[in-house]
Amino acid sequence: MRIGELATATGTTARALRHYEQAGLISSERAANGYRVYDETAVVRVRNIRYLLAAGLTLEDVQVFLPCLDGDVAAAPPSGKGLRVALDRLAVLNERIAAQTEARDRLAAALRERTGGRVRPVA
Repeated sequence: MRIGELATATGTTARALRHYEQAGLISSERAANGYRVYDETAVVRVRNIRYLLAAGLTLEDVQVFLPCLDGDVAAAPPSGKGLRVALDRLAVLNERIAAQTEARDRLAAALRERTGGRVRPVA
């Protein structure tokens, strides 16, 4: 299938697919006219990539899961390395959330101070 067909089948964009290909997560052949042509198995692989990205992993993180991207990633037991990558990413996300929460709280406090308490933080 061509790149547009794969994009439609996986709910992504051709640009994202080219990005995944550049990262070494998917591959294509070139037709005589130069168009990228993907195997039907690319649909499962791209859906798995999108699943892992939506879970908060980065493309670099997804590299660790290459051996199982063609199967049911969500149901497969994680490898030791995959589990470490996921736990490390979770720690990074928790740190970012904590930093953003602190920034929000400082801003809300500053606004309350300057408006006489008329601004309440949205939690």
